[in-house]
Amino acid sequence: MYEDKKLVCKDCGKEFVFTAGEQEFFAEKNLVHEPQRCKPCRIARKNASKAERVMYTGICATCGKEAKVPFEPKNGKPVYCDDCYSRLNKD
Repeated sequence: MYEDKKLVCKDCGKEFVFTAGEQEFFAEKNLVHEPQRCKPCRIARKNASKAERVMYTGICATCGKEAKVPFEPKNGKPVYCDDCYSRLNKD
């Protein structure tokens, strides 16, 4: 019923294929508009809207090495480096 279609990306101008399987998926989900961007441009656009994660530095409570964590270390709360954290969560 569906056949592959060649479309042109509105961001980079390159041709990409809107496959029969993708068209069937769009129809099942009642999506009426064809994609306007190729996959790399869709991914880039999605990632551009994400806020960059702030990382903080602390000292690992187990080995004493520097540890990068996605939260601000507070006094009294242990911080673990990736290796020590992995070992703690294996048990």
